[in-house]
This record gives sequence, structure tokens and C-alpha cells, in this order.
Amino acid sequence: MSPLRIRPLAAFVLAACIGAVAVPALAAEPSPAAMPQAAAPTQPSAGPGPATRDPRGMSDAERKTYAQSLREARDLVESKRYDEAIARLDALIAAHPREPQARFIKGVALTDEGKTDEAIGQFRSLIAEFPELPEPRNNLAVLYAKKGEYALARDELERAVQAAPDYAIAHENLGDVYARLAQVEYDRVVALDRRNRSAPAKLKLIREAETAGK
Repeated sequence: MSPLRIRPLAAFVLAACIGAVAVPALAAEPSPAAMPQAAAPTQPSAGPGPATRDPRGMSDAERKTYAQSLREARDLVESKRYDEAIARLDALIAAHPREPQARFIKGVALTDEGKTDEAIGQFRSLIAEFPELPEPRNNLAVLYAKKGEYALARDELERAVQAAPDYAIAHENLGDVYARLAQVEYDRVVALDRRNRSAPAKLKLIREAETAGK
């Protein structure tokens, strides 16, 4: 069985979406995922006039500045300078509270720093305001799986693939979580009924698949 998968932080520049990397195991700390742009800038008008503003109130120049600040915060996270990254992200969040990207990267920074419960809170808050985004749900599911809360991980991944049916990483993660849930139930059967012969065989298959995926 393959490990839970996430999208690399190096891809995170507003609208970037690239391939995935694998974490060592289900319980390992996840790396960050790329997120889609929440609101694309409108096109500039043909004639003279005030600076073009996107639906969330940023001008083209402000959007570029915001994107550059995100890149710098991302670089700080990758360099493990978490305090500096979070300070910069908090300033961006205060200035643009309706932009999800800075809030997402903050969740990533907290995750990488090992502050799992704080990261879970960050992703939950982001999902509450932007339920249509599948990537925060995927990262939240990885954190739940790390804590052994596979039912919660399953629920988030099911919502992620419902929101984005072509989100391959979430589909694979969901399959892995289903396998872990099956393993829990087969273990329970073995403990309850020592005469059962089918459950141990199924449990063996799952464990072999898990070993093969590492």
C-alpha cells in the first residue's frame, strides 16, 4: 500500500498545480500541497482609467506583490525558518483575509514544524470558509491519518474528490485510508473470533500491499 501523498510546496505560486511526491508512510508528516488560485485577476481595460481590480479588491500591482510575498514565505518554510515565515504570512492574512493562499501556507508551515494540532485548526478554518477547495482537505486528511483518525481522514478525502473528481492524489490517499480502515476491522475480527480463517487471509494481503508500497 502506498503512503499518503501531497503536492510539493515548490509548486505553490497562486495557480500552480504540478505532480506529487510521496511521504514515507501514512503516519509521516505531510509536505504541502499546491492550491488553485482563489480569484483570477480581471483583464485590464483597453482605455485609460483606474488600475484594474480583481473581484477580491486587489489591483494588478497588488496581486503581483501578494504573489511575490507568497513566494518569499514559501522559501522561508522550505528553509525551515518557520517563525519568519509565519510572521510574514500573518501580515499577509491580516491585509488580505479573504485570500486563501497565505492561510494555506501557514498550515503547511505549522505542519512542517511539527505543530500538528495547530495545523489541523488552520486547515479546518480554511475549509470552513472555502469548502470548494480540495487541497486543504487532502492535507487535513494526511494529518488525521498521522494521528490514526482514519475515519476523519476518509471523510475529508471523500469531500475532496467530490469537489475535484480529477484530483488523483486524493483518490490514491482515499484508497490507502480505506485499506487502513479495513485493516482495523479485520484485526477486530481476528481478536473476536479465533476460528475465523478468512479475516487473517485478508489481513495478510493488506499488510503485504502496505509493505510493497513502501
